[in-house]
Amino acid sequence: MAKHAHEHASPSPLDRTDDQGGWTPRLVVSLIGMALVLELLTISYLMVSTALPQIIGHYHTTQGAWMMSSFLLLGAVTSPILGKLADTYGKRKLLMVAIVGAGAGSVISAVAPNFGLLLVGRSLQGLLVPCMFLSYSLMRDVYPARILPLAVSIATGGMGLIAIPAPWLSGWLLDTWGFRAVFWFFAVALAVLAVVVRAATDESAIRQRARVDYLGALLFGAGLAAVLAGVSMEIQWGGWSSGRTLGFLIGGTAVLLVWLVVALRTREPLVDLRFFRRRSVSMTALSAGLGYANTGVFATLMPMLCMTPAVLGLHYGFGVDAEGYAIFAAPVGAGAVIGGLIVGALVSRISPRYLLVAGSGLLTAAGVLTAVSHGSRGLVITWCALQGLGQGLCYAAGPNLIIRAVPPALQGSMASMGQVFSSGLSAIFPVVVFTVLNSGHVTVVQGNIFYSNSGMSTGFLITAGIAVAAAISALAIPQRVHHSAPVSEPVIRGQEVTSALA
Repeated sequence: MAKHAHEHASPSPLDRTDDQGGWTPRLVVSLIGMALVLELLTISYLMVSTALPQIIGHYHTTQGAWMMSSFLLLGAVTSPILGKLADTYGKRKLLMVAIVGAGAGSVISAVAPNFGLLLVGRSLQGLLVPCMFLSYSLMRDVYPARILPLAVSIATGGMGLIAIPAPWLSGWLLDTWGFRAVFWFFAVALAVLAVVVRAATDESAIRQRARVDYLGALLFGAGLAAVLAGVSMEIQWGGWSSGRTLGFLIGGTAVLLVWLVVALRTREPLVDLRFFRRRSVSMTALSAGLGYANTGVFATLMPMLCMTPAVLGLHYGFGVDAEGYAIFAAPVGAGAVIGGLIVGALVSRISPRYLLVAGSGLLTAAGVLTAVSHGSRGLVITWCALQGLGQGLCYAAGPNLIIRAVPPALQGSMASMGQVFSSGLSAIFPVVVFTVLNSGHVTVVQGNIFYSNSGMSTGFLITAGIAVAAAISALAIPQRVHHSAPVSEPVIRGQEVTSALA
């Protein structure tokens, strides 16, 4: 394990604090800035999924899934890289790189003349994903120990609450100025927050030499992207037997196999596969990742179901505008907050794996009920609240499972790899669902692309299937975990999402 090299940052002229210090105006501004960055991460998926019907209609594309998958894929690949670079060059510096990069991606998306450039910008917005653990790690290093738990609680609590008013903000932006306004909103907000965080937050004095697995990141990202491209584009490229489709599928699979070999031989790989030899770790990562994937697909399909005009005769849709969609999206956010509170109240008495199973059960019910009964606004709103409650249980139970699955010294590593795993699964399933929808469920009305009622039902049934798999994986987690990690297993510092949440 690499040795720590402590470097002393120059003291700030404003309100420097020590470990026993308390709140100062500067620290309050710093916390507000980082908390708002994390809230932008939370609402990014929600706001873009709400804008998806407009985006699909504007660009006349059937590849809307890539608006979600590109964001998550880049976030998965860059998270461990930025985490290690932060150890070497400073956490605030890399947090700024991520914020500015995501802001640049927002500008590109806002002005994109074609769908391809829009995806480039959306991918860069994925740099918001590593902002989560970079913020927590920076807080841990520079905030006084006495106020750190409260600061982290405020930052994480805000990430849930923002999902309640966000649908109305999305609706106002979309209905007033169109989908580009969503990306301009992120661009302006990130520009302001970059200045706030830079001015109000000290740089971490902790440095550590770390090897960055650039080759692993390139192989993992390129291989997965190639396979997903082959799956999503097979219809446009002439079917599964076409040379182009097979080339992407076979080539991408080959690259992923090379990545597996490299990962097993690299001293500090992007994802250390040795961790997943333990059933407690592998099943925890799988169940949590499937929970994230379920909620991502549900959030992508629901705006399409609700905003499709009923007059088209597709046997679904309420024809609501983006602001009207808020009555469907807000219950998801409210349910998620309630679910998180339930886990917080019960986790000391009930194993988090059972809470994750309960959450997965609610997600399953929400998917099935939406698939078979989506003709009534009241019922769909109820199913959305059910989805949110299950989402909150799964999101809150996952970190607690990670805490129990690995010893404290390895929780930073597991948090990083769990994030790669969750983001990877969440990137895959939207492409799979849209591939199914595009295979026989597409209908074109007045030049706009819609999906059949059976296609929408199939999509929600797939979300239910993902939730069932999450429940089965959670039940496979051992009830008792004995921490006997060999000292040779690497510790990747600077990525302590889970330990911060603890």
